Amino acid sequence: MSNKKSLSDVKWSVLDLAPVVEGGTVTESFQNTLDLAQHAEKWGYNRYWLAEHHNMPGIASSATSVVIGHVAGGTSKIRVGSGGIMLPNHAPLVIAEQFGTLDALYPGRIDLGLGRAPGTDQVTAQALRRDLGNMGDDFPYQLDELRTYLDPERADSPMKVRAVPGEGQDIPIWLLGSSGFSARLAGREGLPFAFASHFSPDNTIPALELYRNTFTPSEVLEEPYAMVGANVVIADTDEEAARIATSLQQQFVNLVRGNPTKLKPPVESMDGIWSPYEKAALDQQLRTSFIGSPETVKAKLQAFLDETQADEIIVNGQIYDHAARLRSFQLLSDIVK
Repeated sequence: MSNKKSLSDVKWSVLDLAPVVEGGTVTESFQNTLDLAQHAEKWGYNRYWLAEHHNMPGIASSATSVVIGHVAGGTSKIRVGSGGIMLPNHAPLVIAEQFGTLDALYPGRIDLGLGRAPGTDQVTAQALRRDLGNMGDDFPYQLDELRTYLDPERADSPMKVRAVPGEGQDIPIWLLGSSGFSARLAGREGLPFAFASHFSPDNTIPALELYRNTFTPSEVLEEPYAMVGANVVIADTDEEAARIATSLQQQFVNLVRGNPTKLKPPVESMDGIWSPYEKAALDQQLRTSFIGSPETVKAKLQAFLDETQADEIIVNGQIYDHAARLRSFQLLSDIVK
């Protein structure tokens, strides 16, 4: 008997980088974020996550907790959370308080996804007051400190510092990763795991195998629960989707060149914009990008699900035109029902 999952067997969620488009403002970016979240809720998406990045002109979600509150306040049932909060940038107590506040405002709807990268470059990391000798190696200790603020029963002795709000609140914690480190940690701690396959495709299967093989049942999960990321651009035709996706391609080219920009309008062709080497590098890094008509993308997503056996897929849509972005997510919701 086949245990093959179909697209309708898994949950679908949205990863939003709150793109700031060329010619647009941050205010418009946040308006578009809320509008997409409200539509995503209506179309049946499971959760809506925002990512912490810094010093990126095209990403407006650096104050991630604040934007989560904006989205949760404008929606009613979709889960809202971080994909993720980069914990080395913060004191665990502050994150416990921020997410304790969000959970108190929007009970039962807030997710806390945690990453161990800085979400930026080293110069900006220094501006964030990080210890630059720490390359995320103490992430397990920071995680334990954060979890203990939320659940003081984990502590060996009475807590002298308490997270108010936060203490005693049941806020789901996810570990995010693009390599094996967080996969192993999530497995060992029995936590749900989200893998950034949308920009680290080569590591996807090894990380998922590591997570599942090291998984230890916990009070949180009896069985492993894995979510994977994907870039998805759907339009009525393959040609239109390919044109729209050039905004994502331009963004990656500029990132590779060390010159991050606002999200640029689509172009008819990337020829003359990228070098052959850059094209090859992007084809590799954006392998988990599914671009095309609904029929094309449906087949590609099914193959991706067959390969990963994910429990949930979270979709990033870096699309310049807001109406086209809404259309892409609506078409996706139609093909995965």
